[in-house]
Amino acid sequence: MLDVFASFSPALLALLGTVIFIAGCVRGFAGFGAGMIFMPVAASFISPVTAAATFLFIDGLVAAPLIVRAIRICDWSTVLPVVAGSIVFVHAGAWLLANADILTLRWVLFAIVTSLLALLVSGWRYQGRPTRPVSFGVGSVAGVLAGVSQVSAPPVVAFWLTGKEVPAVVRANLIVYFALASVGTFVAYFINGFFTIAVFHLLIAAVPAYALGLYLGSKGFGAADPKIYRWVAYSLIGLAAITSMPALDPLLR
Repeated sequence: MLDVFASFSPALLALLGTVIFIAGCVRGFAGFGAGMIFMPVAASFISPVTAAATFLFIDGLVAAPLIVRAIRICDWSTVLPVVAGSIVFVHAGAWLLANADILTLRWVLFAIVTSLLALLVSGWRYQGRPTRPVSFGVGSVAGVLAGVSQVSAPPVVAFWLTGKEVPAVVRANLIVYFALASVGTFVAYFINGFFTIAVFHLLIAAVPAYALGLYLGSKGFGAADPKIYRWVAYSLIGLAAITSMPALDPLLR
């Protein structure tokens, strides 16, 4: 009989399933942050390539129902240029993921998550008019980050949280952005051969956990105070970054 979980031990599956459930709750609640939670932790236990390909597949598949409502309230004039930039430049990030040293990638991922989290927490916001060239530039940066780490939301979040959009519109923009930009990332990952049998083994356990997390997070968003919804995600992201730091491996793993 085929063991569909042959690539992972039961303990590791339980750990990764718990992390992806928490990531799903944050994604459903805030509209972003799942990759920032899942990737640093998962990449410290399994190959960063396997972690990134698994998360891309899970998020693209399970988060699709969120688009139904988001497409009615998102700001298409700024979403589409960001998506275009991401699709073009995601290939550069995928190349880095395919060719860089694993330990180096873990440190890069830690640096990406902590730096962009600091940017979000600092309160800095882009105050200019979201022109198409600026939007395309933001998408280009997000595309590179998506390809190398599946952590593309922070520059886009900082760009869209200008103080003019309510949280519901920002959340809708992010949901639509992820859905459309993931198409380009799928192509880049397929070209680089990232979708291995280990990815599909992990998907069997991760999809139900992520789906449940998304559902609960979405329900929580409807009842949450818009002033605090971001900070829930920020706190979990920070915890994930700290606990995944390679320097802490002797203490935590």
